[in-house]
Amino acid sequence: MTAAVPPGSHRNPRRKLKTEEYQALGAFRQALREFLAFSGAGSRALGLSPQQHQALLAVRAHVGVEPMSIGELADCLLIKNHSAVGLVARLVERGLMVRTPSTFDRRRVVLSLTPDAVEQLETISRSNLGELNRASDIFRELMGALRHLDADGLLDRTPPAKD
Repeated sequence: MTAAVPPGSHRNPRRKLKTEEYQALGAFRQALREFLAFSGAGSRALGLSPQQHQALLAVRAHVGVEPMSIGELADCLLIKNHSAVGLVARLVERGLMVRTPSTFDRRRVVLSLTPDAVEQLETISRSNLGELNRASDIFRELMGALRHLDADGLLDRTPPAKD
């Protein structure tokens, strides 16, 4: 009988990670931090907090039968429901978001963006996509490292435990 592999341990310890793989991961983490700083500055330049920008993007990107609900927004942003309620209230107050009863279930409230929000989101998104394009070499390097690790059976596919 084989012992269970503890979460977070290597599934296949045939070899240790190579310096290049650490470098790819480190470069990716740095690129993520730089992108988040860039995106945050772009949001603030338009008078939005980064979290408000993320909320607008989440609502705009939502795919579903009907528009996103506040609960779905909370899940998407990894925040508590009451925090999402406050975030939405501030966006509604600024004229960037609208809350309406669901056409399917009147107890449910769904979210939509105002034309001003769509315009601001378009501005930030075009800038962010340009920044991501500038960092594309880093993403390609990381994907190459991931392919090698996957081929060697060294990727830990165990999802992290939820708190």
